[in-house]
Amino acid sequence: MTRLLLLALLLLGQPVLAEVYTYVDEEGNRVFTDRPKPGDAQRIELAPSNAMSPTSPAAPPPMVQAPIPRELGYQLLRILVPEPDATIRDGEGNLIVTAVSEPGLHQGHNYRLLLDGQSMGEPGRSPVFPLKNLDRGTHQLAVEIVDDLGRTVERTPSQPVHIARISLAQKRMIKPCKKNDYGVRPECPLKDKPEEEDSLLPFL
Repeated sequence: MTRLLLLALLLLGQPVLAEVYTYVDEEGNRVFTDRPKPGDAQRIELAPSNAMSPTSPAAPPPMVQAPIPRELGYQLLRILVPEPDATIRDGEGNLIVTAVSEPGLHQGHNYRLLLDGQSMGEPGRSPVFPLKNLDRGTHQLAVEIVDDLGRTVERTPSQPVHIARISLAQKRMIKPCKKNDYGVRPECPLKDKPEEEDSLLPFL
């Protein structure tokens, strides 16, 4: 019984590529070992292991949102102001974007403005979006209608708008700085105010 138990342990405990040998010792006993005795030890062919590698748990299926009912859709959504590819000349970089939809907003829906792909503020019921201090250059505008779950119901194509801001140097050229303008007009900082000449003659 002890030898059979030893054989079972060797067969179960060895890796797939381990080797087991057997031989008969001087007392006529059958011996099983992984260290063969020189001479008449015979190698035993082991069956390949049927152990299965653990499998990673299956990922949960993605959440699928319910489709938006057709009756809550829109036939039209577009930007009224500015027109596509418009050039806005404003020294402060201000711009007002106005959109329109047909039909009007359904209950629970809101407008949202995207500037260069980024949401500008929280969605709201107003289709008018005032923007301030835009950088000079070309920007991309788009307007979305979103529902109360944050899903996009409708979206306009992105359209370019060009902001042409007048530089401070250009403002000074158009309207030169006067004495009382320094420290008041942004293009007339106090550091650029010329020193006043003393009109009094020195006492001789």
